[in-house]
Formats: sequence, C-alpha cells, structure tokens
Amino acid sequence: MTGKKLIISALVLALVQIGFLSWIIAGRAAILRNGKEVLLKVQPVDPRDLLRGDYISLNNNISRIPVKLIANIPQGKLSSDDTSIVVRLRKGDDGYWQPTTAWFGQAPSPAGEGEADIAGHVVEGWGFSDPEATIAPDYGIDRFYLPEGEGMTIQDDIRVRPFGIKLALASDGTAQIKALMDGDKTLVEEPLY
Repeated sequence: MTGKKLIISALVLALVQIGFLSWIIAGRAAILRNGKEVLLKVQPVDPRDLLRGDYISLNNNISRIPVKLIANIPQGKLSSDDTSIVVRLRKGDDGYWQPTTAWFGQAPSPAGEGEADIAGHVVEGWGFSDPEATIAPDYGIDRFYLPEGEGMTIQDDIRVRPFGIKLALASDGTAQIKALMDGDKTLVEEPLY
C-alpha cells in the first residue's frame, strides 16, 4: 500500500508542477498576445552567454529615469528605498515611446489615451539630491535571446543604426519583449509558447 501511495503522491506532484508551468507560460503568452505594444530604442551591451547562447543585453531609452520625473518623492528624502516603480510612457514623433513621469508604488491614475505604464523595481540607495541624477529601474526586459550565431552580427548592426524592442505591456504594467526591430523590420519575434 505504501508504494501505491508514493506513486499517487508523485503523480499529483507532477500534475501540480505541470499546471504551475502551464500557468506561467499561458500568462506570458497572454501578455504577448493581448498587451499594449510599445517600441523602445535599444543599445547592445554584451552578445553572448556561454550557457544559453547568443543574446543581446539591452540598454533602452527607459533604462535610466531622471529623478526629476518621479512625481512622489517625499520632501527631504535623499535616496531610494527597495520599492516598485511605475513609469508612464508616451509615444514620440519618431515612433519610440519616452518616459514622461514616474511614481514609486503605484500610479495615481490609469494611463490615458496614447500613454502606457510599465512596472519596474528600484533597489535601495539611488540618490535624489542632484536634480540631474538618474535611477535605473529593473523591468525584466534587459536581455533578449537570439537564434544561434546571430548575436555578433546584430550587435555590430546596432552600433551603426537604430534598433528597437517591441514590448507587450499587460494592464498591470508587466512587460514582455515581443520582438527585436531594425527600424520598421521585425528581426526576431518571440513565439507565444
């Protein structure tokens, strides 16, 4: 009887794990399929991961947010706490989205027409005393994996002409990279599953 219970327990555990993984994949696919599309300018940092293959480590035009855009810094606060941040974006004339304002915690109101909010995280210690200072939120969109052998070529191309990433943003601001763009041309698109 003990062996039978062990097998049943193992099957239940396997089903729970499969269900959890399916839930994660379906959630990501839902964002890619239904999320609001936003295009950001990118610059490469490093094109290779020895264990996982070619990728582009991305700095984008929202990688650094000027402190002066953060609307709710308490008076006299000198540095950031370990907290969430919401950055409001607006589409520019060039088609790329730019940060317009930001809030620690949550935005006080939903994004309006022609706007989108992206959720990120800020670590403790970013200084606020200099009005020209910037902070670097983590949005979870700093790395994009490429088909094998394409990392170096794309990195070289990014250095001579503008590239972008197309994001899909969920209603809560969660971001997923949808595609790597070379101007208007889609170079690599993320599969839904």
